Amino acid sequence: MARLDEIITSLADIFIEYSGEDSKKRQLDKDELKKLFEKEIESPQLQGTIDIHDVEEAMAEMDKNHDGQINFREFCRAVCLMAKCYYHKKTGKEGRRGKKEEDKD
Repeated sequence: MARLDEIITSLADIFIEYSGEDSKKRQLDKDELKKLFEKEIESPQLQGTIDIHDVEEAMAEMDKNHDGQINFREFCRAVCLMAKCYYHKKTGKEGRRGKKEEDKD
């Protein structure tokens, strides 16, 4: 299987696996989200992009409709944000937005 195929199927499979642990329909609650982060994010580079020890903060950031649950769309947005942060860290472009610091004044 191609790498992007693996990423797409893994993303959906991981969400389904962790969201199916209670009676809620395909959504992650705070405990499920914490468990997912603890088991599925191992690399220090990725753990540094989101504070897995402060799940409530992560939940508030991801839960765009403020229902106390993370749906698949919100989960995908969060994973994309983590991928973006990793990309910036890996390419040395973290913290840069538009103009350089010395150009701002």
